[in-house]
Amino acid sequence: MKHNPADWFEIYVQDMPRAKAFYQDVFQVSLEKLKLDQPEMWAFPMNSEQYGCSGALVHFVGMPSGGNSTIVYFACEDCAVQAARVAGAGGKIMRDKMSIGEYGSIALAFDTEGNMFGLHSMK
Repeated sequence: MKHNPADWFEIYVQDMPRAKAFYQDVFQVSLEKLKLDQPEMWAFPMNSEQYGCSGALVHFVGMPSGGNSTIVYFACEDCAVQAARVAGAGGKIMRDKMSIGEYGSIALAFDTEGNMFGLHSMK
């Protein structure tokens, strides 16, 4: 890797207005709605010129909040490459590579300990 390994996080929520108000109040920031029909996503402020990563609150039908509902996304050249390695390493794919429009593509997987993580690429 020639960059920091994590490039995105998601916090899954059930009540978007309540969660959005909580994070905006705690961190004194304005969240910005991402241009996606589904899932509903509100992003934290981003600055690609600084260290660290940004992320969003997500309301995704069928994805509960609490427990393992915070996902770290690892940056990839093409997330299909790393997704293809998951099963061979002892993990399992939850969702194969899928387009997220102008934001690139993602894949979701479980590690050997049952933790879900994401893979992200612009391809």
